[in-house]
Amino acid sequence: MEIFQGMHPRRKFNNMKGKILLVMLFLALVSFRNTATRTITGHVYDANDKNPIIGVSVTVEGEKAGVSTDANGYYSIKVQEGGKVLSFAMVGYETKKVKIAKLDKLDVQLVPSNNVLSEVVVIGYGTQERKELSGAVSTVAANEVLQGKVAGVQIRGHSSKRVRMPEPVYRHNESYKEITENRFLKPSASPLSTFAIDVDNASYSNVRRFINAGQLPPKDAVRIEEMINYFKYDLPGPQGDDPVAIHTELASAPWNPKHQLARVGLKAKEIETERLPASNLVFLIDVSGSMAPENRLPLVKTSLKMLVDQLREKDKVAIVTYAGNAGLQLEATPGSQKDKIKTAIDGLGAGGSTAGGAGLKLAYQIARENFIPGGNNRIVLATDGDFNVGVSSDQDMEQLIVKERESGINISVLGYGMGNLKDSKMETIANKGRGNYAYIDNLTEARKAIVSEFGGTFFTIAKDVKVQVEFNPAKVQAYRLIGYENRLLAKEDFNNDKKIGGDMGVGHTVTALYELIPAGVKSSFTDVNPLKYQQESQAVRANSSEVATVKFRYKHPQSNKSKLQQVVVEDRPLGLSKTSNDFRFASAVAELGMLLRDSEFKQEADFEKLIARAKAARGADEEGYRAEFVRLAETVRLLSKSNELARD
Repeated sequence: MEIFQGMHPRRKFNNMKGKILLVMLFLALVSFRNTATRTITGHVYDANDKNPIIGVSVTVEGEKAGVSTDANGYYSIKVQEGGKVLSFAMVGYETKKVKIAKLDKLDVQLVPSNNVLSEVVVIGYGTQERKELSGAVSTVAANEVLQGKVAGVQIRGHSSKRVRMPEPVYRHNESYKEITENRFLKPSASPLSTFAIDVDNASYSNVRRFINAGQLPPKDAVRIEEMINYFKYDLPGPQGDDPVAIHTELASAPWNPKHQLARVGLKAKEIETERLPASNLVFLIDVSGSMAPENRLPLVKTSLKMLVDQLREKDKVAIVTYAGNAGLQLEATPGSQKDKIKTAIDGLGAGGSTAGGAGLKLAYQIARENFIPGGNNRIVLATDGDFNVGVSSDQDMEQLIVKERESGINISVLGYGMGNLKDSKMETIANKGRGNYAYIDNLTEARKAIVSEFGGTFFTIAKDVKVQVEFNPAKVQAYRLIGYENRLLAKEDFNNDKKIGGDMGVGHTVTALYELIPAGVKSSFTDVNPLKYQQESQAVRANSSEVATVKFRYKHPQSNKSKLQQVVVEDRPLGLSKTSNDFRFASAVAELGMLLRDSEFKQEADFEKLIARAKAARGADEEGYRAEFVRLAETVRLLSKSNELARD
């Protein structure tokens, strides 16, 4: 303080003030430097086949936040100036750590792991070292987890430590409808196979979520038809006024060459976005407490803003939310007022219980008030499916949807979250409400459902679509529809226009696969004693070359009267290698589905063969979804080798 002696008091004060300001400025600059960030981008590839890898976790070592690679293996991550190492991790690959240096672009190749994933542990909200555990740790067979006998497991790589936690991971509070697989039926006793088509693809992205987390999914989460129909297939569109075209293919079955595999493929008409009818949309958003995590409401908000970007001036959107009660957050607003709609979405927060029934009723009311005759009137429900106030049971929800669907308002269900996913409720809503159901676990999936497949997800081109296949007992000893267990119909329902089927959106493709046992082939699946009172066979044309007749019934969106189309499947099976890429790829997806379900009908299904077949049948694969399937199948192959699980 001696330097200030003899100075005027005001001068002393100003001098001190100046020094303080200099110190504060210096500290601010230091702070700014420490918090400055830069963006690093790049791609992650498989070191063996050089294909991009989807879903790789990219993090800065020592930080919790991170990003995942998209469908092209691309990532973009913000890095603090102090960050020195990027970590790249993916189930089935060796984790790679790379020094950041001064590069702003960093491409990485990951080496597939040779380790069998053998440690399975119960985890919840944290981890514990082995020394922190008390009590014995017993082991169980891996297939017990697949069958749901062991609650909440996660598969790890080789480790000298085992960790556990009291709360299960994937089965925590999720619900799935039980699936009883379709069996082989004899045409002599059951000549007709009837089902409603299904364009849902939620099962595939949900199964992918389990696999990417190092877990095998519960059996009932695996709906094979939804896995097959997750992918688009290259089928010619319809001619003239028909909204849908039918195509068939017949070849030997990959998992049993003595059997045959028949494919029924449907292709809906493509329509340019500007020619689509005006939309009256109601966003019905779950804002209950269970939606708080980042992969729920925050992802919902980002997803719906993507949808808003697709809207035109003639479209309109209202927003209804529900938690402890339901409320109208935004009145019907033209699609041209995108900022207003997005602001309303951004303002949403999560908290409270879940009055799902009240939310649905209000959403239907708002949709009716803004109904567009001849337009696309639709509710877009975004939720984890947890309805626990008011209407809650699947049966009550079904009755509500059945009552409301006759108003001409369809519903699209976007499912989010994990550990609390109510898959059974969302599937019920979509199936009974003339709608579709997609599970969204990341932004890449949101872009696929909402942007890339905008027309198919939100615009119906043919409703109440049903398929009925009649098999010729002179050619077919027995048949089995692969999947579609929850979409089966009585044979009389096919011609009954009061019985609803499935809906197809603009540009949708649908594939159904039948496994056939040709006449004369000995099979344990048809080994029953001769009937005493029933005639085993029926009269057919001895010289017939027809294996089956496929009938297809549909209604135009504004009509209540159905139309009929049909095609014949000729007895001219191809060698598997001579079939289309689509046929071979779809068969690989079905084969993986049977292995995931540990199906009694999997016969000689084999990971190596299905992976090789899928690789060879990827085709153009512009979005990279087929390449992603190959990597998922390779990961499942590793997971399936695990035979010991740790539990209390």
